[in-house]
Amino acid sequence: MKKNSLNEEIIWKDRKHFMWFPITFTKYELTEERLYSQHGFFNTHYDELLLYRVLDICLERSIAQKIFGTGTIILKAKADASPEVRLENIKDPLIVKRELSDLVEETRRRSRVVGKEFYGGDNVHMSEYEEDDDYSTEESNVEEDEDGFDFDHTQ
Repeated sequence: MKKNSLNEEIIWKDRKHFMWFPITFTKYELTEERLYSQHGFFNTHYDELLLYRVLDICLERSIAQKIFGTGTIILKAKADASPEVRLENIKDPLIVKRELSDLVEETRRRSRVVGKEFYGGDNVHMSEYEEDDDYSTEESNVEEDEDGFDFDHTQ
């Protein structure tokens, strides 16, 4: 597979299309842990999104996009700078959406991100000593403080 300038393996890359022609100055690259986007020619803007921060993935397709085989994928993320990332007019959007969804889940699992990271505290990860199957807040004596961090009082 190809690698980007950061020596990361590129899983998918595309450009924003005009009709079915990829003749714009907007580029997208997807690696195992990040989504990169680049916009502009004279003034170029670079964005990076860590996949484990993605909350929701949506697909929009207008009638023109359906005719030309493109679509717009919208990623809603837990990010202050850009809580919504749009991959506009990309080809094969259903396939890309599925690949993104699978990569987001795999990245969360690999990073051991607990769901509360998205709804309360910042960067709450499972301890390296806890097992995935045994982690359940319902069956243990776990309390959550006002910042959203878990404390187990059974130890």
